[in-house]
Amino acid sequence: MKVGNIGTEVIGLRKLLKYNFLYRYVVIITLTISFITRIYVFLLLHSVWDEQTKKKWNNLLYKLARKYRETAERLGGVLIKVGQFLSTRTDFLPDVFIQELTGLVDHVPPMPFENAEKILLEDWGKNMEEHVKYIKKQSVASASIGEVYYGILKGGQEVAIKVRRYRIEEVFHKDFVALRMVFWILKVFTNFGKKADLKALYHELVTVMERELDYGQELEFGQYFTERYGDMEHIHIPHFYEELSTRRILVMEWIQGEKITNTEFFVNNRLNREQISKNLFDFYIDQFLNPGKFHADPHAGNILLRKDGTVAIIDFGMIGEIKKQDTDNFKLLIQGFIIDNYDIVIDALDKMNFLLPHANKKKIKEVIIDAVEMYSAGSLKNLNTQTINQVFDEVSEVVKEQPIQLPADYAYLLRAISIVVGILYAINPEIDIVKWGKDEIKDWFGMKSIVESVTKQYVKNATDPLLSYPRALLNFLESGERDRVWDKEKLHIKMKHQYYLLLEVFSFIMVVAGTFISIYSYTIGEVAIRYTGWMIAAVFLILLNILLLFHRRMIRKQNKKGV
Repeated sequence: MKVGNIGTEVIGLRKLLKYNFLYRYVVIITLTISFITRIYVFLLLHSVWDEQTKKKWNNLLYKLARKYRETAERLGGVLIKVGQFLSTRTDFLPDVFIQELTGLVDHVPPMPFENAEKILLEDWGKNMEEHVKYIKKQSVASASIGEVYYGILKGGQEVAIKVRRYRIEEVFHKDFVALRMVFWILKVFTNFGKKADLKALYHELVTVMERELDYGQELEFGQYFTERYGDMEHIHIPHFYEELSTRRILVMEWIQGEKITNTEFFVNNRLNREQISKNLFDFYIDQFLNPGKFHADPHAGNILLRKDGTVAIIDFGMIGEIKKQDTDNFKLLIQGFIIDNYDIVIDALDKMNFLLPHANKKKIKEVIIDAVEMYSAGSLKNLNTQTINQVFDEVSEVVKEQPIQLPADYAYLLRAISIVVGILYAINPEIDIVKWGKDEIKDWFGMKSIVESVTKQYVKNATDPLLSYPRALLNFLESGERDRVWDKEKLHIKMKHQYYLLLEVFSFIMVVAGTFISIYSYTIGEVAIRYTGWMIAAVFLILLNILLLFHRRMIRKQNKKGV
């Protein structure tokens, strides 16, 4: 058999299995266990963390992130959305991983127009010509959830018609089952279960992805922004055709424009960079400071610039929300910093659901105080890059060590802010964001109310104890070297135990997968695939028994030691 034919058959088999529940389940779970196993092996083999070890560690994370991205782009579905979601989670993912996931875009081939046409006919009725005069069969944009086509309505209006991908809801719901298993594995076999509320994180992910599947929800969001910002002269929200939109179809005004970061477009049309960047700033600062919904995916492709200088905002599939209580808590947070009362800061973070119940609030408070003191040691102007990086690294380290978790809306908010700031500087490098934002923040905070609030808090602070006993130091002095060695040995044993469990779970899954492949081969008549499946099942069944044997021996040995 020729190599080309084998490659074609493999690709064909993958396409055939793409919608198969067990195939997707095995791929996702195997990927997860493979990642955890490689990390455990690395940690067991490297006890000294010098510069060389850190370099190897970052290289491993880069390889894992790249593997994830490649698998997500090949398999599609939930993996792409999870990757995009996790790229916002700086609270528990390392930078090198986030950088790779940030490049995870919807690299999916366009679906055949026949699939889109079938959905249009099912949702609009049998005669599509009653609604549209023309639809360009080649899509203008292709993503993991939907396909966008250019069309002209019967009345002559140019429109963008977004159609949900073939069987995508089915794929997502299958992947949700695998995702639940992934979170169980993370909870049982890793430290994520201690430092993150994985149950809440799972529900956040599912809620966000379910919302993106429903174009009726995106329609509501688009109408919300039309109502809220319809009076802004230089900001344009597309008109949505509600009568033609369904859960699987979204019809909106066609926007003729270029990406906001296209510098040549500014020059060719003699547009005012200063004014356009200020218009964009005003649009987003209102969303970021005040209660209400905010555009959570403001990348350059979703912000289009028209020849008259008007900025058009498109794609309202990813939306976050700031509640009134959120703004009140954030003001409380700032108030705590102003009067140097870090109990207020911790209390505000707790109310904002940043801290999980078992977070070490005293440790977090100490790090915040250290960071503030480092800034206060000199004026902001005298801060150098090294000092800023040091503060950032210390805070990031505590965020990763402690049970601190960004709620999804805050994660989206921080991501949106960083993207918008980047776009503003790309448009206008001489921008003075501090000058523009000063009056906005004063109005938002309410200078009179903050003075009254701070005064009251100072009076309250006068009754608070000035000093508290440093319990952390006392505990350290009371716990001798023997206890610390004992804790270290218990940690090592726990890691070995989890390592064995991981390999056992992985081996069992591979036995099931091999058996499934063999059984499935009977339906397609491939003898080679059948024997390969049985061989995989047999090899991993032997490996599973060996692992169980060694695992039992290890447990008996530790029980005799009394560990």
